[in-house]
Amino acid sequence: MADIKTLDVRRVHGIGDKRSEVLKQVGIHTVADLLGFLPHRYLDRSTETPIADLPMDREITAVGEVISARFIPGRRPRFVATVKDETDRLDCVWFAGYQYVKDTFQIGDWVSIGGKVTAFRSQLQIVHPEVEVLSGPDEEVDSRIHTGGIVPLYRTTAKMKFSYLTARTLRRLIKRALDELEIDDPLVPDLRSDLVGLAEAYACVHFPDSLDDVESGRRRLAYNELLTIRVWGLSQRPRGSALCLDDGGGLGEELRASLPFDLTGAQERTLGEILNEMGEGQVLHRLLQGDVGSGKTLVALMAALSVVDAGGQVAVMVPTEVLAEQHAATVQRWVEPLGIRSGLLTGRLRKADRQAAAALVASGQTHIVIGTHALLEEDVVFKQLGLVVVDEQHRFGVAQRLKLREKGEHAHLLVMTATPIPRSLALTLYGHLEVSTIDEMPVGRQPIKTGLRFGKDRDKAFGFIREEVAKGRQAYVVYPTVDGGKTKQVRSAKTAFEVLQTGPLSDTRLGLIFGTMKAQDKSAVMEAFRRGEIDVLVSTTVIEVGVDVPNATVMMIEHAERFGLSQLHQLRGRVGRGSEASYCVLVADPENELTEDAEARLRAMCETTDGFRISELDLEIRGAGQMFGMRQTGLPEFRYADLTRDRDLIEKAREAGDRIVEKDGDLAEHRWLRDQIAGLEDSGFLIAEAG
Repeated sequence: MADIKTLDVRRVHGIGDKRSEVLKQVGIHTVADLLGFLPHRYLDRSTETPIADLPMDREITAVGEVISARFIPGRRPRFVATVKDETDRLDCVWFAGYQYVKDTFQIGDWVSIGGKVTAFRSQLQIVHPEVEVLSGPDEEVDSRIHTGGIVPLYRTTAKMKFSYLTARTLRRLIKRALDELEIDDPLVPDLRSDLVGLAEAYACVHFPDSLDDVESGRRRLAYNELLTIRVWGLSQRPRGSALCLDDGGGLGEELRASLPFDLTGAQERTLGEILNEMGEGQVLHRLLQGDVGSGKTLVALMAALSVVDAGGQVAVMVPTEVLAEQHAATVQRWVEPLGIRSGLLTGRLRKADRQAAAALVASGQTHIVIGTHALLEEDVVFKQLGLVVVDEQHRFGVAQRLKLREKGEHAHLLVMTATPIPRSLALTLYGHLEVSTIDEMPVGRQPIKTGLRFGKDRDKAFGFIREEVAKGRQAYVVYPTVDGGKTKQVRSAKTAFEVLQTGPLSDTRLGLIFGTMKAQDKSAVMEAFRRGEIDVLVSTTVIEVGVDVPNATVMMIEHAERFGLSQLHQLRGRVGRGSEASYCVLVADPENELTEDAEARLRAMCETTDGFRISELDLEIRGAGQMFGMRQTGLPEFRYADLTRDRDLIEKAREAGDRIVEKDGDLAEHRWLRDQIAGLEDSGFLIAEAG
């Protein structure tokens, strides 16, 4: 049997060196690549209709005898062949390429014709039809690939067409490959469950008898893709030993006893999962996910205290200095009474302060250090780094996470996200990580009321903010841009700040913050807002992550149609952190009508505050590629799998992948999977730290 993954595409009759070079430019090197070049759509020409009954402007198939063929000169020269059956006659017209067409059939030939019927001077015609020469009027439909069935159409480039690699030619070449080569299926029936074999899958997607066949074939190819990624993820889980935690409560229990509230059941469960894994001496490699305000930081801190108890140090890396300072203040407040030293290490520290902070880390006197990218600098060393915590993990690159972890010997890794990950993604793209989920909110949190308004309602929204400020509350007003720039129709933070000072919010204390401000200026503004010295904070998305001001009860988002769904949810999470009722006002002000996707995002925001439901909806609206920026993060864009509708396949691939790795960890008996994984790695697939 042929191993189509290594078989050069030139083994297919009709593909020589010239065509091979053109095919390489669209990623087709092997026979497997050719068969994996799927149609982008299909034409239904499955119903053969007498010429007299042909419907207008619809895809049809008709069979008849060529009774004339002639070239007609003029301003628009054309070649016309007339075909007749027992009911009527039909003209086939070519304005281009007729030099080739006129040699493909002769008068007296029986042909099958496919295309859309129009009328010219009361005569039925098809312009540039598909034509297949038959052996006679009764030739079986099964032998046709351009007419008489579900016909695949392929995307082709200008260079492909120049080399006569049209959709018609591709159909012929793919049919030859399927007919002439015996395709080996590497998956034994036990692993592929009820899915079709590989050869049948390719036949189904290229030459289906029905559109159900297309789906059947796609599902098998998707399963191969999902299984490969699952096994790859499992193979990337760290092996070896790490700092082993002692049994008992220690510092974590002391902190628990000092808290004025109880942990939620979800916090208890996820903390137990983390401690159990570290207690067994395994290298922790886990994703802690939970909605905004669910208490991830406290769970991470209690895990960190267990590491400190065992003699290790903890590094907490966050994406912004504002968030680092906030975390540092929170952690210090919690651990200082326990006799634990925490520290802050960011780029904005003065040189002497930074050197002093780094020295305390190097000597082991600082047990928990919170910092930004500054933690990655070469002069930051640890005496015994036992745990790395990465908050808002999607803000960091793969190399950054690896570099920090490598500052310790087999350090545990806990990555956190407040952007909940749909289960389908957790089992595929995040399959290399164990996942702990906090799916319960602390007692006393009130759901945030969300409403959609339009530009004409803006003054009413500002009036509502004034009412909340009069009650002693605070508010955010978020804009998509700092400056208006070229897009004058889009309101910007700086311009709005100036207008609001003398306009709708002139009787409130306003502040302005945006990402490109100096770090010390941003910190000063946030601290003033936190202390209640600013009533309304005009901002860009710099406040999207981690900012915690319990007294803020209103989040107004201008041009909400320009934000992604998960980003809107993150911004909404900046309010509702206290005991008072909180509100999110989405102001849509598009230049034209709302797009379908924008309307779906805004409707979803109004319908639910559940971050996990939001993430599922975001996946459905945008797809995994846009949702997680896969080209930028090294994550794959799926060719065949659809993470929103293939959830049963994801579960099957997970179960099969687990069985394969358990029995054959080095994939000695599954060489094809090793080859598939190598191909992923060669293409820059970096899932190993994508969590």
